[in-house]
This record gives sequence, C-alpha cells and structure tokens, in this order.
Amino acid sequence: MTKNLFGTDGVRGETNVFPMEPEVIVRLGLAAGQYFRNHDKRHKVILGKDTRISGYIFETALTSGLCSSGMDVYLVGPMPTPAISFLTRNMRADLGIVISASHNPYMDNGIKFFDRFGFKISDEAEKKISEMVLDKNFKWAYPSADKVGRAFRIGDSLGRYVVYLKNTFPQDLSLDGVKIVLDCANGATYKCAPLVFEELGADVVKIGVEPNGLNINERCGALYPENVQKRVIEEKAHIGVALDGDGDRVIVVDEKGEVLDGDQLIAIFAKDLFEKNCLKNNKVVVTVMSNMGLELFVREELKGELIRTPVGDRYVVEKMREEDVVIGGEQSGHIIFLNYTTTGDGVLAALQLLKIMIEKQKPISELKKIITLFPQKLCNIRVKEKIPFESIPEVKKAMEEVDKILNGRGRYLIRYSGTEPLLRIMIEADDDELINTSLEILKHSVTQTIGKP
Repeated sequence: MTKNLFGTDGVRGETNVFPMEPEVIVRLGLAAGQYFRNHDKRHKVILGKDTRISGYIFETALTSGLCSSGMDVYLVGPMPTPAISFLTRNMRADLGIVISASHNPYMDNGIKFFDRFGFKISDEAEKKISEMVLDKNFKWAYPSADKVGRAFRIGDSLGRYVVYLKNTFPQDLSLDGVKIVLDCANGATYKCAPLVFEELGADVVKIGVEPNGLNINERCGALYPENVQKRVIEEKAHIGVALDGDGDRVIVVDEKGEVLDGDQLIAIFAKDLFEKNCLKNNKVVVTVMSNMGLELFVREELKGELIRTPVGDRYVVEKMREEDVVIGGEQSGHIIFLNYTTTGDGVLAALQLLKIMIEKQKPISELKKIITLFPQKLCNIRVKEKIPFESIPEVKKAMEEVDKILNGRGRYLIRYSGTEPLLRIMIEADDDELINTSLEILKHSVTQTIGKP
C-alpha cells in the first residue's frame, strides 16, 4: 500500500484491484465524510459518475461510507465532472464527488473530490483522508443512529447544468446555421452536450452517444479525434468537438479536418480576452507540457506572462487563483475559465470558441493562425515500477546526452504519469532531427532499465 491513495487527479485504478476495491471505497467515503463533517449541521454531498459499468459498485460503496459518517448523499447519476463542480456550488453542498477515470478505458475507475466552492480538494485534505483509509486500526467517529445520513436521487440536475452552460453563451448570439460534429466518447456528456448545442440552434452530428458501460473512450472521444476529422469532412461541418469520458477536456477539429490542441485553443481565448481588455493581469497559466510556441505568443503578441505548473489541471487552477488569472489549461484540452467555472469543462470551452468564431466571422482554420507551434513529440512507456529516474545511471546519462544535443534549441520533459503505470517523454525543438534523435536516446535508456515488456 502507498502512503497516499491520490494521484494527480484523484484516486484511480483498475476495478476490483487496490485501491479501487469496494471495501477500500467504503472507507474512502467514511474518511471523506469524517474529514468534511461539521457536527453542528446536516451535510449535503453531490455524487455523480460517468457511464462505466463499475460506477454502480463505487456509487453504492461511497454512499454507504458517506451515510455512515452522517452525510446526506444526493445521487445525480451519469454527469460530467464539471457538472458536479457546478452542482456542488449551485446546491450549496459541502462536498462534490465524481466517480470516473476520465479518458481511461472502462476497466479503470476513479474518485475525484470537490470542496463546497467547486474546487478540487487540497493536497493536505487528500493526505489526511488517505491516512484514515490506510490505517486499519483507525477509530471512526460514527454518529449516533439518529444522525446517520440519507440518500436521495435528484432528477433535475441535467437540466440545471444545461441551462448554466447555455447562459455562458451570449444572449444576442445563436448557433443557427452552424453544423457541429460532436463526439461524446460514450461517456458522461452523452445526454447534456448534444442538448446544449441543439438548444442554441446548431445542427449536431452525434458520435459516441450510445454508452453500454463497456465502450466509454473505446476508440472514440478526445483520444481519437480521427473519427471527428473524418465526419467533419464528410458532413462539411463548421467544427468538430471531441470530449473525453468525463467531459472536462476537449479537442477541436477545424472545418478542414485539422486538429487543434489545448495550447492553440488557449492562444485563441487569451487573444480574445486581451482584445476585450479582459485578460486579467496579462497572465496565462499552463503546465510544463505546453508548447514553447504558446509561451512566445503570450510574451510577444499579448505582452504578457506565461506561468507553468506541474501536470494536472488542479495545479493550473491553484496557480490561477493565486495569481488572479482568468484563463489557463493544459495541452491535453483541459481549459479553465475562472470567470465561469472552477475546473476544466469541454462543452463550455467549445461554446466560447464558437462565440469567437461567430463574433469575428472567421472559421476555426483562420483563428488558429495566430500561433505557430514548435515541433513536439510525445512518447509513453509502460513501466514495471516508478523508480526515481534520476537515480538510474543509464537514464541519467541519457538525459545528460540529450541536454548536449538540444543545446538550448529545445527542451525535454521526462516524468511518471500520476494516473497510470507509464513514464511520459516529451521532446520539443526547432528541428525534427534533433527531436527524433533525442527521443530515441531517452526511449532506449528507459525501455532497457524500467520498461515493462
């Protein structure tokens, strides 16, 4: 067992394998309930999930633990992660919980927590909750029998979220005449996302809206934008929108079938805010994975500052709050508009892009020309265990060799995934040959030492 159950985005793992075992999740519910409980009042928890078949297991387990701790649980069923953040604030709940493994395949699942303000809980809270769960001798402060919690099913949560999203789009604009190819990844947005775009007037071509518990993210959604690329060309659509399994990230396809990543979207959003004198403090927050081209764009075109954080949208949000910044996100498609919400929201980001497209009367292919990205390559290597790579002589030697090869003309990043048994390598430079050579050196050293066959 590890000392901390939490990775970069909540607790995550394969169903019925530690930590995603029913008995562990009951204890997780107990621990969260005890940590956030105030004995002077009754407590409200919003509990949602994506479309994985294992969601039934963990919904029941969490509800049992939370009710045992004295929390009332409001079950909203399949809803996107950003919807739970919104509903937690909107319904004045004390805690929001999402059962989802985001972009992972159906056999995985996870648990994410939001505080009463809709922000992901702190490292300190995660650590304390982990300690309670992992201490087999922990003494639970159970409430008396008349103080245990109740569970309720909430039927109008989808409508609340749809109305909220529509209200982020200007009242004087509509999507009449706009054709959208929308891929919901057979995930949590399969109901709400089509409704939002259709009610605003768009003609929506739907993909990935038939979840069966096993097909979430299965060759669809944000990880497989080629589906949307093909349909955009076939349908002569204005835009393609690919969401991930829990709806907190988006990948966009322009009318020519070309993909835009999170960095390009952030550039478009930041410029629009800058032109409207709304780019607060002239700062943008991204992670260490974001392209150097975005950094140059913010500095030279917007006369602003690009601030980098560790990978994970929660770290982006923390830094945005600290620096009083309104726009930030990740290359992977988590886009955060702090003037609207408290976490990444794929549908909201798509709406803001459509707003800019309509206001400027320009197609997405024109909007994206404002930024030139540096060539960049990513590689994932499955590993046996997460040994600090700085302590592995072969890897350390390879890193030193790559430093000499790049020689200031690029950069690399090597890190372990916080949610999967993977080591991730990113190389970025002004020359493809430099990138390929550097990547092969690092890949070889990792594969030969800690790589899993």
